[in-house]
Amino acid sequence: MRDQLERQQSWVYLGFICLGLALGLMAPLLASSLEQLLWPLLGVLLYATFTQIPLLHIKQSVTDTRFMAALLVGNFLIIPALLGLLVLGISVLGLSLSPPVIAGVLLVLLVPCTDWFITFTHLGKGDAARAVAATPLLLLVQMIALPIYLWLFLGGEWFQLTFSTHLLSAFVGLIILPLMLAWLTEFAAQRYRVMNQATEYLGYLPIPLLALVVFVIAASQVNSVIALSHVLLQVVFIFIGFLVIAGILGKILGVLFKLPPASALTLAFSFGTRNSFVMLPIALTLPSGWQAAVVVIVFQSLVELFGMVAYLRWVPGKLIPDNSGE
Repeated sequence: MRDQLERQQSWVYLGFICLGLALGLMAPLLASSLEQLLWPLLGVLLYATFTQIPLLHIKQSVTDTRFMAALLVGNFLIIPALLGLLVLGISVLGLSLSPPVIAGVLLVLLVPCTDWFITFTHLGKGDAARAVAATPLLLLVQMIALPIYLWLFLGGEWFQLTFSTHLLSAFVGLIILPLMLAWLTEFAAQRYRVMNQATEYLGYLPIPLLALVVFVIAASQVNSVIALSHVLLQVVFIFIGFLVIAGILGKILGVLFKLPPASALTLAFSFGTRNSFVMLPIALTLPSGWQAAVVVIVFQSLVELFGMVAYLRWVPGKLIPDNSGE
């Protein structure tokens, strides 16, 4: 059942987004009242997601030094550098993207995914074991790197604006607290069978919880989506271009670091998937007038999901084929 749910998750999210948009248009007052459910849903979602990451095995995740080096270089050096060039290009060309939209693009593309990255790596014939081993280190590094990225890309003034009690509360309540609870859950699961079973059941929750999150966001943000429809047409090309470049980067680094095809496939899926729903709580703390960042982040996650469906055919079939069995 879980495998089937993971295979159909793109359609599940699309369906819930459509339902949310319909509710927001037909019953805006009811839709706005649902917004108070968003923070608890996000907290439980992130906790359930973090329990599926082997947080107690960070040391073991660095045993394959070439793979981990390629993964970290690509995610935390090359991709941020490419995004810096993107921001510079937008400025030089004078493209009409507002600061909130640019902030949303950067927030959602800067750090790698730590959940459905594993699912799509498995489905795409990558090395799922290495993907699982890498996730705790990816999560740890991005938590350290994110404040630096915000300061570098969005400037000290923007950083001071968002580095408020609201952001700190969101970061502690929706990221640090679920992370610590997940660590304690994993610690207990190693000692008590009932907790181990509970952790397995928690693995069923991320997809339905994420569906509810996108439903609430779509319902409460439908007016912003309509107002930003012209902007979404612009950023969709950025997100599609990013997916293409991320796949090619996985192939290039796989060659440079002399990795087997399965490891190179894992790189491509890591570079292509972004941590949108860890960034969402940060975007939700932005002042009024910056709601566009939230809409952009949710929109990117939808583009990414359908992009991953295309990845499943393109990356192992054309870009990084495994010809060793021929």
